[in-house]
Amino acid sequence: MTPMPQTDSAATTAVPSAPRPSPRPWAVVLTACAGQFLVVLDVSVVNVALPSMRADLGLSAAGLQWVISAYAIAFAGFMLLGGRAADLYGRKAMFLLGLGLFTAASVAGGLAQEGWQLVAGRAVQGLGAAVLSPATLTLVTGAVTAGAARTRAIATWTAVGAAGGAAGGFVGGLLVDLLSWRWVLLVNVPIGVLVLAGALLWLREGRTVAGRRLDLPGAVLVTAGLATLAYGIVQTEEAGWGDPATLLTLLGGLALLGVFVAVEARTAAPLMPLKLFRTRAVSAANVGILLCGSSSFGMWFFMTTYAQSVLGYTPLQAGLALVPSSLSVVVGSKVAPRLMPAVGARNLAAAGALLGAAGFAWQSTMTADGSFLTTILGPGILMMGGIGLATTPLAALATSSAAPGEAGLVSGLVNTSRTMGGALGLATLTTLATAVTGPTTNPETLTSGYAAAFRVSTAILIGAAVLMLVWLPRWTGMVPSKRDHGV
Repeated sequence: MTPMPQTDSAATTAVPSAPRPSPRPWAVVLTACAGQFLVVLDVSVVNVALPSMRADLGLSAAGLQWVISAYAIAFAGFMLLGGRAADLYGRKAMFLLGLGLFTAASVAGGLAQEGWQLVAGRAVQGLGAAVLSPATLTLVTGAVTAGAARTRAIATWTAVGAAGGAAGGFVGGLLVDLLSWRWVLLVNVPIGVLVLAGALLWLREGRTVAGRRLDLPGAVLVTAGLATLAYGIVQTEEAGWGDPATLLTLLGGLALLGVFVAVEARTAAPLMPLKLFRTRAVSAANVGILLCGSSSFGMWFFMTTYAQSVLGYTPLQAGLALVPSSLSVVVGSKVAPRLMPAVGARNLAAAGALLGAAGFAWQSTMTADGSFLTTILGPGILMMGGIGLATTPLAALATSSAAPGEAGLVSGLVNTSRTMGGALGLATLTTLATAVTGPTTNPETLTSGYAAAFRVSTAILIGAAVLMLVWLPRWTGMVPSKRDHGV
């Protein structure tokens, strides 16, 4: 790997070389992936439990929305800060801190007796996830030597994360049907404790930047900007894009991010070195991840809703129906490293996006009386298999050019792109589907709204494929060439 030049050397008293690979690399990968699975699972696992939560705690419709939004806003808002903290204070320390917060918040949320306690627990869960998630990818890339082995490890991380999001409906439905809604959160506790034990046993510290302080103004601005933007996005689902309060919130978030960029350009030791975006692999891959995320997050939502609201599936049946799609994203992610040396990361990412687009186009032909084989199984396998093929080379390209001192930040950026893309895509597609459906919510009109959302997702992925072919660097092996680091 040809690392990026180290920036801001005057502000850094010592920059150690990249950490040596772990003596137990796959134990580290297993631990990191388990943490990532929990983080992504909790984005969607509570969806099927919302009616039970509302009945038990007396939540209003707005309060119910905040059970989802509190997690998403804290997760997206603190992600970049969590990534930089892993660089400055150590990836193992941040992994343990994030997982500890996440696990403790799961206990608090699962035992909540009032609606505000549940929402507060979800917000702290999101904060813990934002600290934990960037550290997981940094641990994976640091544990395995550069080359084919690292690409396979990244593929495993990608597959596990995607499987976590895909398994949310099934796991949530199973727990609610067999136990209660509280176990949607409490199930994280024994798993979190087990992963914490593995982290203490197998992980070793990997601080990569010494003698450098956290850019506090930058941290406050980017966290406030991302959190405000995420809040505005999730509010569109209830108030709509044209609501003055929603527009003001979105513009406020963008303004804060604009001030953040201006501050970072003048700071000696910035939280986000803007030179990072001069690297084609980082910039183009993150845009590709954002676009893929905007489609895939919406896919799980619309397919789960279609199965239950139109086809009449129970929550557990809907979760089981999407298991093949979940497996296909895992297979796509794991096959990608074998194909990358032959076809190139750029070509594979574009091909994956096009395969996913074919699945979305097929899904857009859905009808109110569709069968499992033609309206769930076949399209779902194509959609998520393509997303898996695309995401692994994109994540590998984004992280391959990071200097040791920027690895956590780049990992946080990858996760932020996926999370913000998913939130933005889901809000946009939901608004579109609602506009097409109109006031009538019979199976036929609901299906027409969902089909329109899938058509837009098809166009997004086709556009993403074209962008990848034009913008991504040429990379036929496992390491990009020096010329691919420039604009």
